Amino acid sequence: MFASCFSRVLTVAGLLALAGCASAPRHINDVCAVFEQNDGWFNDWQRTAYRTEKKYGIPVHVLMATVRKESGFKKNARPPRKWYFGFIPGKRASSAYGYSQALNGTWAQYVAESGNFGARRASFADALDFVGWYHSKTVAKYGVAPDDTFSLYLAYYSGWTSYGRGGWRGNTSLQKYARDTDDMARTYQRQLQTCGS
Repeated sequence: MFASCFSRVLTVAGLLALAGCASAPRHINDVCAVFEQNDGWFNDWQRTAYRTEKKYGIPVHVLMATVRKESGFKKNARPPRKWYFGFIPGKRASSAYGYSQALNGTWAQYVAESGNFGARRASFADALDFVGWYHSKTVAKYGVAPDDTFSLYLAYYSGWTSYGRGGWRGNTSLQKYARDTDDMARTYQRQLQTCGS
């Protein structure tokens, strides 16, 4: 009896470990391929994305395009580190980390407000929930449409205060990032109509 239970525990632990080892999708410009590569029992990204859309009212294509732009779906993504003399590691440009590239302070605010105290930035489900939470707050605070990827990404990247002040208006690089994200969202939106067909 004990051996049988122990064997089941090991099997479940092994499955959870495998789920945690998911690699970044290879075809990140095809949302259907991204979902297909992450459709396991413990790791169903498509179900997670639609659940997040329902919770926050932010469309799946906007959520997924944001993560695509921020991390390329790499769970341990970080900004590049500065190096001195080619071999001495320095600080990174920011504390951004994980799928959503959430900063430490913004992530702490999300955890406190959402009550998701076990959330991890390297968890796709938690990171996507963060993106939905952030975009929904932008919608509520600034009246941005839930499917206005361009404006949502401007606020996401620059932060609510800078966005509210219009700090992005003189930043052509940031505007290009936002346009690229909007283009990706439109592509994802078209692709979603054929996923699973």
